[in-house]
Amino acid sequence: MKIINQFVSGRPNLSFEIYPPKHDSRLSDITATLDILAGLKPDFISVTFGAGGSSNNNKTIELSRRIKDEYGIEPLVHLTCLCYSKSEIDDFLNQLDANGLTNILALRGDKREGVPEKNDFPHASDLIAYIRRTQGTKFCIAGACYPECHPQSPDRISDIRAIVKKKEAGAELLISQLFFENGMFTSFVENCRIAGIDVPVCAGIMPVINRNQIEKMVTLCGASLPERFKKIINKYDGNRDALFDAGLSYAVSQIIDLCANGFEYIHLYTMNNPAVAKRIAEGVRNIIR
Repeated sequence: MKIINQFVSGRPNLSFEIYPPKHDSRLSDITATLDILAGLKPDFISVTFGAGGSSNNNKTIELSRRIKDEYGIEPLVHLTCLCYSKSEIDDFLNQLDANGLTNILALRGDKREGVPEKNDFPHASDLIAYIRRTQGTKFCIAGACYPECHPQSPDRISDIRAIVKKKEAGAELLISQLFFENGMFTSFVENCRIAGIDVPVCAGIMPVINRNQIEKMVTLCGASLPERFKKIINKYDGNRDALFDAGLSYAVSQIIDLCANGFEYIHLYTMNNPAVAKRIAEGVRNIIR
């Protein structure tokens, strides 16, 4: 089933992101995580894509197939393009089709040292357009967006124009990068609507449970930290359990505020931590459901 159909009714939507185990782990190691996540009844689960090398890609497909076949949940398969040729993308699309996987999150992907870039798809919009041109409507295609602008975007106007290109190329919904200030997200969605981007936008929420995690993510995606969030980190940094509780409470408060203001599509970055996902889902169960 194409996940865009879940948004037609306008009801709240809760989804999770997970990533395949590292190359030195077995895929079965993630079973406990999937058992808990499936019990929370998400609308879909997105599965990240490894840049470079086929082993990660195969794990992405294998894990997505498990989610669909064993748990009855629609997977959203990440697909990056910066380091892949058209023939390689064709091969991956054929694998998705053969495995009954119909939902793609089309991404440019990060530049990585030691992984050569190719010239076929310099932008995610190029990948989206290519999938639409070669596959028609076989796949539901989602795109990524950044409430605080893509780190490489010169300004908000340029960033919105890039999202317009994704929508015009065939993106049917958007999933946002993480953010910690809801006003950033609501303002971003308003700008999208003004620009004619009328597709559903899922709010990306990441519960922060340690300082290293937040520092790494802020560096990667450029998210800013509100003063009240900084105070939480500084206050409880030396107490792991207290920071865990405070980080989860902050994420829950974000979701409640978003839903109260009509933004009821929530995408939770789980970092493969089922305890985090469970606490968050239980905290907003009656709000989302």
